[in-house]
Amino acid sequence: QVQLVESGGGLVQPGGSLRLSCAASGFSLDYYVIAWFRQGPGKEREGVACISNTDDSTYYLHSVKDRFIISPDWTKNTVFLDMTSLKPEDTAVYYCAAGHFIPPDIRRDYDYWGQGIQVTVSS
Repeated sequence: QVQLVESGGGLVQPGGSLRLSCAASGFSLDYYVIAWFRQGPGKEREGVACISNTDDSTYYLHSVKDRFIISPDWTKNTVFLDMTSLKPEDTAVYYCAAGHFIPPDIRRDYDYWGQGIQVTVSS
């Protein structure tokens, strides 16, 4: 079965940390750019970060720079998003997607999307 599956979400207090995982099955991440998007309550989906399989180049949304790190384990067909110093405004459903675009762009066609995972930052 060809799919992307996110894991690692949950409830965390402000200032806390979470690690999200995006695991691909049924296809290889070779030559893909893997992106993380998020959609907060009442907001449009926005690109948060992405990483290229060809050269490990990365992109970060300005509001998450220095707090989030995207990293791969290409041998396990998995990409991680380490989120630190979390803020209530980071609350959203987080999605990973496989495409070919830097920076991530919701208007472009992505080959695969995960089902999304909830991250809630609240005291």
